[in-house]
Amino acid sequence: MREARFDARGSRVRWTEVDGAEPARVYVHGLGAASTVYHAHIAARPELAGRRSLFVDLPGHGLSDRPADFGYTLEDHAEALAAALDEAHVVGAEIVAHSMGGSVAIVLARRRPDLVTRLVLTEANLDPHPPVTAGSSGIAAYSEQDFVSGGGYVRVLGKVGATWAATMRLADPLARHRSAVGLVTGTRPTMRRTLMELPVEWVYLQGASSGELPGHGELTASGVRVVTVPEAGHNIMFDNADAFVVAIAGCP
Repeated sequence: MREARFDARGSRVRWTEVDGAEPARVYVHGLGAASTVYHAHIAARPELAGRRSLFVDLPGHGLSDRPADFGYTLEDHAEALAAALDEAHVVGAEIVAHSMGGSVAIVLARRRPDLVTRLVLTEANLDPHPPVTAGSSGIAAYSEQDFVSGGGYVRVLGKVGATWAATMRLADPLARHRSAVGLVTGTRPTMRRTLMELPVEWVYLQGASSGELPGHGELTASGVRVVTVPEAGHNIMFDNADAFVVAIAGCP
């Protein structure tokens, strides 16, 4: 396990890593998750073997520290991810990022283009104020106090599926709430607009069970490759691992 400082207090962002050829693949999880849980089985596939692979846990999640005075905005997470990549001497990486992690990866690519050459985004949050049915909106609807200590965390655990509930327990409730608020607030320009203007290779994966991606045509016209994955919902890496691996490998 490796680590890097990400704030003035010396809090650490941590990751595990597999040696291999450059450029590195960097796997980033979503809200209330951890990178190895969602991606280690993918990186181990023979189609992807031989590449250096990093599994980074964002602040407040998984192995990383959980400072109570950290903002956990998308920009904050992107700075922590950059600190990890700088410490690991990673440049020109391929970022494979899920949900909130995809939003963080977009911000990272805008702020630190030296760190990113390709984005594989799995149902990344692209717009602020998503529908209230979204996980981030449901969490952000609570006040911070109500979510952390007023029973909101327990109620949310009871509503989400077993997979997400299991990984949510690997994340700090305060960090999860602030991260959700950051997702709902979004960025300026929006993650969607930033993605459309990035000078890197992109592929956006949308699970067929999740419905049509809003703004699909606009994204495609800007050069973003949008792939609808059959027999999959939000967690494409679990629902249809074969198609997920093909997308990462860059196959048509």
